[in-house]
Amino acid sequence: MEFFCYHRDRPGSLPLRHELLEKHWSYMDQYATEMIARGPIFAEDGETPTGSVHILDLPDPAAARAFAFDEPNYQAGAYRDVLLRRWRNLLGRTMWEFPGGPTTGNRYLVLGLGSAPAAADLDTPPDSDDLIAYGPLLSDDGSAWLGTAALVRAPDGETARGVLTRGRYAEVEVHAWEFGGRR
Repeated sequence: MEFFCYHRDRPGSLPLRHELLEKHWSYMDQYATEMIARGPIFAEDGETPTGSVHILDLPDPAAARAFAFDEPNYQAGAYRDVLLRRWRNLLGRTMWEFPGGPTTGNRYLVLGLGSAPAAADLDTPPDSDDLIAYGPLLSDDGSAWLGTAALVRAPDGETARGVLTRGRYAEVEVHAWEFGGRR
């Protein structure tokens, strides 16, 4: 089962995140084979971290909750909240298999939270060359569509936002993102 996990930073927690960086990476190293994508989210300045995204293939919802809530930054209070949802990997690959590589172009998390009477964006968009990860957010049992999450290479946030169908979401967030992990 694939899961999308988005830890959002608590305001003022950057010094704590720096202090816990090695513990965070060591924790993530335990999940290296389960990772589909990972990386930090940034404020509009493109430099200040504001959260972390991890997409993983785990055995069940209990394992996903353990991953999200046992994470060292979460345990220390660096995060203000966690969005944890089932997810479906429509690209069938990891971020490390993205043909564009880890450094070319700007990268974004596009997160559409659904409220439409019918699900949207359940298929991979026709022009998917710039998609790093893409798939629907689902209920714990996988039966209900709750939104769509994508990691996208794009020239700017507005272009990245265009990967989701306009008017089909209660809210769409676009955040600067980069490939994560040890350098």
